[in-house]
Amino acid sequence: MNLPSLIDRPANWIALAGFMGTGKSRIGWELSRELSLHFVDTDKLISRVVGKTIPEVFAERGEGFFRACESEVVRRVTRLDYAVVSLGGGTFIHESNRRELLRRGPVVVLTATPETVYARTKNSDRPLLRVPDPLTRITELMREREGAYQHGTIHVHSDGRPSEEIVAEIVERLWDWQDTQTDAQHEADAERTALDWQEVERACD
Repeated sequence: MNLPSLIDRPANWIALAGFMGTGKSRIGWELSRELSLHFVDTDKLISRVVGKTIPEVFAERGEGFFRACESEVVRRVTRLDYAVVSLGGGTFIHESNRRELLRRGPVVVLTATPETVYARTKNSDRPLLRVPDPLTRITELMREREGAYQHGTIHVHSDGRPSEEIVAEIVERLWDWQDTQTDAQHEADAERTALDWQEVERACD
């Protein structure tokens, strides 16, 4: 029997955030295999629901429509159990999305240098890179989004590293994160117990 709920893992729901080209889809897929979880790519989910590619959505409906779709997808994927969710590059920068995702579970932020991101994305048709100087645009966007990405639970650098090494680091750090959650829960339980006893003592006075 191989029920998801019976497998020992550091988390049953994990999101991967970060700039485009940092490896969220590939690492997310491999992480889901490692932890025996389902894999969901939000960009692919939007494309399937809307029936168009992401560049087509941007061109025909605009970025505002796409961001609204992203927010709806965030609401849906946070209701899932036993999943690794790969987020679009801009999803986590919006506060409402960020708050909802962090409330649901750990968010792993993948990082890479602008040069690495450019090398990985220069032959793609990503709408935000349709500019005369894509590398400068990448650098500017990464700087603008850095503050939002800092809110992630775990940060892992993906430059020049094999995917299995990155996945191994994520799993190890998720176990560390789970330990901190357990300690925090124990502290909260102890505090609640102390308050309960104080109430009992006051009632008996």
